[in-house]
Amino acid sequence: MNKFILFLTTIIALAACKDEEQSAKNEDAPVRGLKTILIEDVERSTVRHFPSVLQPASVSALSFEVSGKLKEVSLKVGEQVKQGDVIAELDPTSLELNVENMQAAVDVAKATAENAADDLVRQEKLLANGSVTKVARDDARTEAARAAAQLTQAEKQLETAKEDLLKADLKAPFNGIINTMDVDSFATVSAGSPIATIYATDAFEVSFSVNYEVVSMLTVGKRATVRLADNPSVVLDAVVSELGSRADTVSSFPVVVTLTDTEPSIKAGMAVEVSIEFVVPAGAGFTVPLSAAIKEGQIEPKERITDPAPMGVYVYDPETSTVKAHEVMVAGVRENSLLVVEGLKAGDRIASAGVSFLRDGLKVKLLPDTE
Repeated sequence: MNKFILFLTTIIALAACKDEEQSAKNEDAPVRGLKTILIEDVERSTVRHFPSVLQPASVSALSFEVSGKLKEVSLKVGEQVKQGDVIAELDPTSLELNVENMQAAVDVAKATAENAADDLVRQEKLLANGSVTKVARDDARTEAARAAAQLTQAEKQLETAKEDLLKADLKAPFNGIINTMDVDSFATVSAGSPIATIYATDAFEVSFSVNYEVVSMLTVGKRATVRLADNPSVVLDAVVSELGSRADTVSSFPVVVTLTDTEPSIKAGMAVEVSIEFVVPAGAGFTVPLSAAIKEGQIEPKERITDPAPMGVYVYDPETSTVKAHEVMVAGVRENSLLVVEGLKAGDRIASAGVSFLRDGLKVKLLPDTE
């Protein structure tokens, strides 16, 4: 029994020595430097972002007004064209032949009309001399009128044939980019059949879907910005141009944003992000960097997207030179910062870096603010 007590006493003594040694090490451990931000600027709005794809505001379908056989088609999808540039051409042979035929018909009708007019003059003279009856004169007058009408009709057909010849070239109605080419070289096409589509380079829009709460906060004409995903430095002004009153799917309402600004490098199909500013539901808040969030656990789901969500941050206590875990309420995002609407006040300092290495009550050394 005495041996057991002696062994137990020895173990306790060793453990006490280790505790004292560990305490000494903790006291000698360097105090962690703390980078903080001062809570001072009040924000009254939050920004929400919606990913989408840039698309032309309008696409014009081009077609020939006459039928015929195409020449070689050299334009490709994505090529830029200027107003008046030829998109496609018809072989003019048949159209030129039609013009020649109509010209010949005009010549025949003109000769017939001249003969009928001369005959009417003769019949008028003979009637005056009593050599013919009035009926013969009336028949000559009718024939002259019919021949003149046929001449007019032939001349109109000649004009139409000449206009059709001019329509053998399909030209760009405005400066734009070829969106589709729907025909192959040397194909026979009919009037009105689609040949190509073209869109203007200065009119783009973005469409996406939002839930009911968001669409209820939007109005036509509300300002927005569009940022290129591949080149974030390009930010273009835009406005909300269309709002869907009926959901495409469950709780999904279509929104269309039209660009009011342009940039030579943008093209249809580019990935973009639409940013729209909304008033903070709580009235006002403070912006804190994303790096300030304590990334432990999960954010509880909200009943509504506009409801603030809880989040943890470390607040610096100048009296004890320690950090304390503190819960705040976040109502959204402003640029690259979180918008805190509850739990902070002006003058507070919160940890802005190295949050994962901190713990509640940890003693720290406040680092000076950097510009």
